[in-house]
Amino acid sequence: MSGVGQLIGAIVLVAVGGLFAATDAALSTVSMARVEELVRDERPGAVRLSRVMGERPRFINLIVLLRITCEVSATVLLAAYLDGHLGVTWGLVAAAAIMVVVSFVVIGVGPRTVGRQNAYTIALVTALPLQAFSVLLLPLSRLLVLIGNAVTPGRGFRNGPFASEIELREVVDLAQQRGVVADDERRMIQSVFELGDTPAREVMVPRTEMVWIESDKTAGQATSLAVRSGHSRIPVIGENVDDVVGVVYLKDLVQRTYYSTRGGRDTSVAEVMRAPVFVPDSKPLDELLREMQRDRNHMALLVDEYGAIAGLVTIEDVLEEIVGEIADEYDTDEVAPIEELGDNQYRVSSRLSIEDLGELYDVEFDDDLDVDTVGGLLALELGRVPLPGAEVNWDGLLLRAEGGPDPRGRVRIGTVLVSRVEPEPEDDGQDSE
Repeated sequence: MSGVGQLIGAIVLVAVGGLFAATDAALSTVSMARVEELVRDERPGAVRLSRVMGERPRFINLIVLLRITCEVSATVLLAAYLDGHLGVTWGLVAAAAIMVVVSFVVIGVGPRTVGRQNAYTIALVTALPLQAFSVLLLPLSRLLVLIGNAVTPGRGFRNGPFASEIELREVVDLAQQRGVVADDERRMIQSVFELGDTPAREVMVPRTEMVWIESDKTAGQATSLAVRSGHSRIPVIGENVDDVVGVVYLKDLVQRTYYSTRGGRDTSVAEVMRAPVFVPDSKPLDELLREMQRDRNHMALLVDEYGAIAGLVTIEDVLEEIVGEIADEYDTDEVAPIEELGDNQYRVSSRLSIEDLGELYDVEFDDDLDVDTVGGLLALELGRVPLPGAEVNWDGLLLRAEGGPDPRGRVRIGTVLVSRVEPEPEDDGQDSE
């Protein structure tokens, strides 16, 4: 190839490489839902594009391979052309400098910008050529990905590192910044994403705070307990709390006792209760919510790894994880998880996680701690069940338990007053004379 031919070949390869870069940006931007709409509208090329989108990661790998081939080939041709004019050394230096600028501007910035601006147009036009290239080169790109994963430390990506989807969370944050999505809406959407990473135990009512009734009690007694506690569903136990035999509903109790002349005293709870639903306390909230919707169940008993009852969770607890705290006319005694009192002092719930407490005061807790909540931290340091008024000094934080008797008359802590303790000045051991 003559010198002029080498230069023309390099220019053509740069242009083709830019086309592949634009195609890469376009395929990474288009939405599968929009492509399906184009198919329904019988848009030319939409069917081929939908097939490409079905294997988008593999086609992006192919595009990256073709783009790199064009860039490297263009660099070689340019170096050969400059070799005849500047010599070997200066020809290579000039070719490297020129291709760095050309690769960044002509292949990188410009085509990618055009690809994102005209994503669907470019994707529809290039779908057919990509399918043609894939017949021969797609197996090669797969092989190269496997080789790359083999020589790379750690676990590689099955479809290669180039096939990255735009994170929906980033899109939501961008929409919030532009005023399309309100801040509370953004938090709600982010909470939906986190449901799959949140186990049921994090939102449950622990067994120490459960309201239950024995199976040998009467329906009238269960009705009275439901009215006093404000709960419409109450677990029924046998020998102990770990022996949950059913769940009694206030609706069923009213139906059995409303027209009864004896006020339900002749009907036992065991006759009215329904079968309980048990789930592992490690079950993700999104799966639990789907099961509750499918089975029309609003309460589930959580079982820990040892088979004991860890607590219970209601569908309201799951929904509160998405929309925030839901307070009704019966929730007047509930307290906020964190209440700022000023002067770097907070009143927190005893069920607040120690990680959230650490964020308030920029304190890191050891991972080997056997507790998860502030109340558990108090009990760990005291060596006993904490009572209202108990104080603990932990890593410069003063924790004071607050609480009182519950509906059953048991004294329990509900909140903890937290403040920072200034370290005492060290005694230098010298008396002033």
